[in-house]
This record gives sequence, structure tokens and C-alpha cells, in this order.
Amino acid sequence: MVQTVGLRDGSWADEGGTPLTEAAKITERFRRRNFGSLEIELAVDDPQAYTAPWTVLLRHHIKLDTDLLEYVCLENEKSTQHIVGH
Repeated sequence: MVQTVGLRDGSWADEGGTPLTEAAKITERFRRRNFGSLEIELAVDDPQAYTAPWTVLLRHHIKLDTDLLEYVCLENEKSTQHIVGH
């Protein structure tokens, strides 16, 4: 389980712009259901933005014989020209 707090007002939970405030607490639970799948339960509790906590379940499946691509969050990055491959 991973809990995240201390977010900045005006943060987003996703690419769609789902708002978060500095009061947000995000709890992530990771489960390996079997060899080929991973479940991530994401619970958001932000009383300044929502009337009740909400949860999303993400399901990921392994793709054999493929490369694992790294994802780098560039939010507030001041030196993108020094990132290899960017």
C-alpha cells in the first residue's frame, strides 16, 4: 500500500484534468492476481474537491516478448534538454 499526501492545490489526478487539492490523500493498493496481471486500486479522498471518497480499479496485463518502456513525469521539470532520449 502506498499513501500520498501533501499535493499542491490545482494538481490533477489524471490526463483528463480530474482536480485535486492540498487536502487530497491518495491510497494505492497493488495486487498481483496471477502471473500475467496486476491490479491497482486507487482511492482518492479529497474533501475540498469531492463530497465523498472515490475509487478506481486499474487492470494491467503482461505483454510477452515486448520491451518495458519507462514513463518519466516531467511536471515542473526545469532541464528537459538534459534528459536522455527526450
